[in-house]
Amino acid sequence: METGNTILEINTGLNEVYTATFSPDSTLIATGGYSSVDERIKIWDANTGKLVAIPKGHTWGVNCLAWTADGRKLISGSLDYTIRTWNTSTWQQLAVLTGHSHHVFGIAISPNGRILASASWDDTARLWNLENGQPIGLPLQHPGSVNCVSFSTDGTLLATGCDDKNAYVWDISAIIKDAGLINLLVSCPVFYLSTN
Repeated sequence: METGNTILEINTGLNEVYTATFSPDSTLIATGGYSSVDERIKIWDANTGKLVAIPKGHTWGVNCLAWTADGRKLISGSLDYTIRTWNTSTWQQLAVLTGHSHHVFGIAISPNGRILASASWDDTARLWNLENGQPIGLPLQHPGSVNCVSFSTDGTLLATGCDDKNAYVWDISAIIKDAGLINLLVSCPVFYLSTN
C-alpha cells in the first residue's frame, strides 16, 4: 500500500476471477470465478502464491467467498444457485445450502459467526443457520435481483442492495426470535488460526 507496487501476481488459471479474499490470519487467499472445469475455487499461499487446494463441487462460476472468523470454514456462493461450506483443514465439502432459484451473488457472515446471509438474482435474500445449514425464516422478498448483503456490527440488522436502485435494512433479530432461534444472536468466542 505504501508504494502501490504489485508484490505478488497469482495466475489463477480461471477464465474470469469474480472474487478474492484473505483468510482471517492472512496466510491464505481464496479465489473464485468461472472455469470450464471443476476448479472454480482455488486456495493459495498468500506469501508465495503457491496453490494449496482446489475445493471441488460447484457446477458453475463462484461469485462470492467468505471465511468464518476462526478460519475453520470457507463459504462460497455460486451461479449454480447453491451455497457450499468447506472445512479449511481438509478442504472437504461440509454442506450444500439449497433454496435459491437463481444465481447467488453475495454472502455475509454475522459477527458472531452463526448466521449466513445470501443475496440472489431470484429477488430474495435468505438467512441460514451455519450450525446446521438450514434456512431461517422465509426469504426476504425484493422488487428485483439482490446483489449484496451486509450485517451491522452487532449482527441485529442486515442491509441488502437491489437492482431496483434501492438498499433495504432488515431487522434480523426479530426474524431470529420469530424462528425460535434466539441462541443464534448470542456472541461466541472467536479463535484465530495460528500462523506458526
